[in-house]
Amino acid sequence: MALHISATNPEHPALLLELPWQLPLEEWPEEYLVPLPRGISRHVVRYARAGDEVIAVKELAERPALREYELLRDLDRLGIPAVDALGVVTGRADTDGEPLEPVLITRHLGGSMPYRSMFETTMRPATMHRLMDALAVLLVRLHLAGFAWGDCSLSNTLFRRDAGAYAAYLVDAETGELHARLSDGQRDYDLDLARVNISGELLDLEASGALHPSVDPIDFGTEICARYQGLWKELTRTSVYPAGKYHYIERRIRRLNDLGFDVAEMQIDHSSNGDTVTFVPKVVDAGHHQRQLLRLTGLDAEENQARRLLNDLESWMATQDDYAPGDPSPGSRLRSSGRHPHAARPEVLAHRWVREVFRPTVRAVPPELRGGMDPAEIYHQLLEHRWYLSERAQHDIGLDTAVKDYVDNILPRARKTLEPPAPE
Repeated sequence: MALHISATNPEHPALLLELPWQLPLEEWPEEYLVPLPRGISRHVVRYARAGDEVIAVKELAERPALREYELLRDLDRLGIPAVDALGVVTGRADTDGEPLEPVLITRHLGGSMPYRSMFETTMRPATMHRLMDALAVLLVRLHLAGFAWGDCSLSNTLFRRDAGAYAAYLVDAETGELHARLSDGQRDYDLDLARVNISGELLDLEASGALHPSVDPIDFGTEICARYQGLWKELTRTSVYPAGKYHYIERRIRRLNDLGFDVAEMQIDHSSNGDTVTFVPKVVDAGHHQRQLLRLTGLDAEENQARRLLNDLESWMATQDDYAPGDPSPGSRLRSSGRHPHAARPEVLAHRWVREVFRPTVRAVPPELRGGMDPAEIYHQLLEHRWYLSERAQHDIGLDTAVKDYVDNILPRARKTLEPPAPE
């Protein structure tokens, strides 16, 4: 049987022909290989260079190779974080004409690491929690797309940091199945496999001395199930809010924040009955919101202040008719179901928010009542007060009303408690 290469890009076959397909992967010379850390796999896997690209080559039988190739391409079309499938090589034979196993070729995910490499030095529990959060997000996204993984584990995942965020990518789709929609039983089966696999992998790390002594492998395996369930509930629950009501949208954002997730994307679908809001989560690391707020608005704030201001900015942007949906610029996290013919970029809207909302609101607080609060803290306090009043009234009372009540009733009382007693 002649050598046959099926590839997604016409340039790939010519580059791939230069590799020593007549040799088993275990025998490939060092000159073709790239020394990158590899995770545990049931198959032989090597990293090699093809032109300017680094590729991962995995030996497996023809039928599962072709099946996984198609599944990875399907996941790419669905926008799921997974390695890119580049091609399948079949018809391999050694110099004696004996057949060799076909290979699946994927693009190496730059900047990514398998979990074992990340645990070479004892990882802090807080960092481990963020990795588990990233894996929970990946599993939720797969299930929302109708993909049953069938073998969710740390070994079948790559982790990458991007602008301070941890992201998990599917590496092995060999056991996966794509459906129009998953049943609760299919999701529960995937989740149970994840719990068992992750606990087992962490027990293995514990035995090798690479696990932090405060981490319980069984509890961690159980925790990912809890994170998944909370996130799934928040993301799949359909809510219809009155148009332009910040209060209800903010309540959903706060619940996701309490689960430890940032809102990476908010989708607003307008209808005559109200606005339907859905969310896409993202796990973020320290300083992420500070950098994002500074990039978008030029405002320099502390991390918690920045998170709060970004939430308000994005809720406000969702109400603007000239928002550009799907803009890929940094910091863009909102999408709308309709497109305005004169759509503005998120950076433009962000500076308009600073000019028309943030600054006038801060200026409404008299300087003599501000104490030592900087503008970001003032705005944060005003948003918190609006949230409190809206919760009490069970409807959004609006920012102007919140500012007036805060200036009239809260700040004078707070300032009085800070004043030193009058001399006798």
